[in-house]
Amino acid sequence: MKTLRLILGDQLNSEHSWFLNPDENVTYCLFEMRQETDYVIHHIQKVVGFFTAMRNFAAELKTAHHKCIYYNINDQKNTQSLVENLSILIKENNIEKFEYLAPDEYRLDKQLKDFCKELKIATEVFSTEHFYTERDHLETFFKGKKQFLMENFYRNMRKKHQILVVDNQPEGGKWNYDASNRKKWKGDAFIPQEISFDTNVEEIVSEIEKAGIKTIGKINPTYFEYSISRKQSLEQLTYFCEHLLVHFGDYQDAMHTDKMYLFHSRISFAMNTKMISPKEVVNQVLETYRKPENDIDISQVEGFIRQILGWREYMRGMYWMLMPDYKNENFLENNNKLPDFFWTGNTKMNCLKNAIHNSLDNGYAHHIQRLMITGNFALLTQIHPDEIDAWYLGIYVDAIEWVQLPNTRGMSQFADGGKIATKPYVSSGSYISKMSNYCDACVYKKTKKFEDDACPFNTLYWNFLDEKQAQLSSNFRMKMMYSLLHKMSAADRTKIKEKANHIIENLDEY
Repeated sequence: MKTLRLILGDQLNSEHSWFLNPDENVTYCLFEMRQETDYVIHHIQKVVGFFTAMRNFAAELKTAHHKCIYYNINDQKNTQSLVENLSILIKENNIEKFEYLAPDEYRLDKQLKDFCKELKIATEVFSTEHFYTERDHLETFFKGKKQFLMENFYRNMRKKHQILVVDNQPEGGKWNYDASNRKKWKGDAFIPQEISFDTNVEEIVSEIEKAGIKTIGKINPTYFEYSISRKQSLEQLTYFCEHLLVHFGDYQDAMHTDKMYLFHSRISFAMNTKMISPKEVVNQVLETYRKPENDIDISQVEGFIRQILGWREYMRGMYWMLMPDYKNENFLENNNKLPDFFWTGNTKMNCLKNAIHNSLDNGYAHHIQRLMITGNFALLTQIHPDEIDAWYLGIYVDAIEWVQLPNTRGMSQFADGGKIATKPYVSSGSYISKMSNYCDACVYKKTKKFEDDACPFNTLYWNFLDEKQAQLSSNFRMKMMYSLLHKMSAADRTKIKEKANHIIENLDEY
């Protein structure tokens, strides 16, 4: 039976069982398409990263003697539509069966299901063989529960897969070392020179420009730093394990103007395109930890594994459990527009300037920069969740909707009313000062609430609590902050509200 198999841009898993043996009756297809580059405005490094990784993957398939059809973005045969490309290939090659790997994005999943309903040939969908869990895992795990807690899921995963577990109890005596993972980096822990692959992508950048694809951000086409093959991805993982894991847990929440990456692994793009799997990552981290000569504390390792085995799998499960309605959640009824400086970095607020420039320059920001700098500010200024979603989905190289949407709309913006997070992740300038050196060179003062030179985060924080009392005052995790708010004098609360309104109405002046 002549079979056509589709591989999407985030399904570059060369270890998949599909590829064990070449079959002359099986043809694989991959497409670079405007359908995928245009549904939001993406960072140039994101588009380049995906196209380069896809091309490398197709080349590997051909080297392994698999039949493969690949459409570049400017290929004359490329209709720029997934369904149209598939339809033409099926007809031209007399295909008798169409097979595909289950997409991780709801939009593509629906598109392919609808397409298969119209086909007159046999169809079949397969697992990507990537995640620890199946799509519907959380729907079963939380059946009958009114509240969803990641910690319960995470502990269950640790036991199920026997990871950092001894006799069904947590190794080291604690399930979670989060309290140990909040140190400010002051240059006291040595950071070795960052690994770089320096891939030349001038040709692909030129093709993207020729295609007229609108992008954001910067790129050095002679010096592309992200791993764009399985080999490079494994090198990146090994570098992390050998040089950065030893301090990852301590400084995973830290931010610094001089060190963008600190001790972060930078493997999220490799994982989200499936060039490497979460199991490979966790296993290599554990193997590094177990070597007696490495002397790595369990808090460093648990902090990292929690992100992969816990949070990453949890977010995917929540995405599939809550879609498609989840994409329209706006519990706090926020409706403001995203300020222009999110696209330029031109702001006097030093923390935002650094986080946004990192994002524009590199398509990168680590989770605390996303959550407690850009996300925090967007929530405090009450930006519409649709605007935030589009920005996060477009600007980060590793952003795919299954992981971006629950992290942004749920964790960051609390637009789901608490399905993902038990409280809004908002803070004043004090948290930013505690975890970074951003405040040291800022024109605004972290100790002031409403004066002309007051940190906007302070003003906006107290105003946010005041404005959202109807939705948040009954939240048990917010009671202490509401108690402090209610102890403020009426005069101070009035000054805060007036200053906050001025900030929100004139965001691009700050």
